Amino acid sequence: MNKSELIEDIAKRAGLEKRQAESALNAFVEAVMDATKTGDKVTVLGFGNFVPTSRAARTGRNPQTGAPVQIAASKSVRFAPGAAFKTALNG
Repeated sequence: MNKSELIEDIAKRAGLEKRQAESALNAFVEAVMDATKTGDKVTVLGFGNFVPTSRAARTGRNPQTGAPVQIAASKSVRFAPGAAFKTALNG
C-alpha cells in the first residue's frame, strides 16, 4: 500500500474527503517526525512506539579493499508494534 492508497482507505473508513484525510495523515507524520527529532518517544496506544535512536561515529572497513573508512554518527527511529498490533497480525 502506498501513500495515496492509504489516504483513500483513511478517507473511506473515517468518512472524510481525500483532502481532509491527506491533511490528517501529513499532520500525523509531521508530529511524529518533530517529536522524534527532539529525542521524544511517541506512543500510539494500540498501535506502537516510535523510539529515536542514535549511533556514534565509528570506523568501518571497505569490503573490497579492507581499508578503514570513517562512518559518521547518525540518528534513526525504531518502531516497536504494540500488543494489539501484534495480536491483529498473528491472530
